[in-house]
Amino acid sequence: RCVGGALAKLVLKKIGIEVVAYTSQVGHIAIDKDYRHYDFSLIESNSVRCPDVEKVKEMQDLILKVKAEGDTIGGIITCVVKGCPVGLGEPAFSKLHAELGAAMLGINAVKGFEYGEGFAGVTQRGSEQNDLFCIDSEYNVRMQTNHRGGVQGGLSNGEDIVFRVAFKPVATLLREQPTIDKLGNATTLLARGRHDPCVLPRAVPVVEAMAAMVILDELLIDRCARKESI
Repeated sequence: RCVGGALAKLVLKKIGIEVVAYTSQVGHIAIDKDYRHYDFSLIESNSVRCPDVEKVKEMQDLILKVKAEGDTIGGIITCVVKGCPVGLGEPAFSKLHAELGAAMLGINAVKGFEYGEGFAGVTQRGSEQNDLFCIDSEYNVRMQTNHRGGVQGGLSNGEDIVFRVAFKPVATLLREQPTIDKLGNATTLLARGRHDPCVLPRAVPVVEAMAAMVILDELLIDRCARKESI
């Protein structure tokens, strides 16, 4: 996944598309600012891969505490795709957000996917959620807001594509768990070996890779339909 994603990112970079993912929540500790307020160059400056330097220590401490207890913790990774052209995807059977969702849900430990404002938007009305068209200073058609997360009607609309991926706690614990044996008798299971107490830091480049490959696939499909080369 990561090798393919690295190659895809190189191609996307040449045409001005950037894919960036980061840890936005570990357990109950979540960053609370819009992604546009963060410096993405800080993501690789810490072991959690989080751009919010004020939350990094809290996340690290929680992961260490959970590890010391022989337990695990989950969280959320946010991904942003900048520079994506208008019109990638399909309006019916191969919607762009559906392709991204399928790619993310194929990653180990992923239990949820949402784009734009996702579940948080269900409490608002359509008049609050609709992204209205406007003309920017360079006479380009843009959206006044980005509640849809860069995808509208199954197609990219030119705004930043923003989505979040939920990762469950690792199932393998370094402490005893009740279970049953092959005969159905009650017993206990104690796992051994090296197991991450939280997969979020390792999963960030995987999310980036899968997103990059989906965007490049859609771009190639679009260019082939138009009989254009990249």
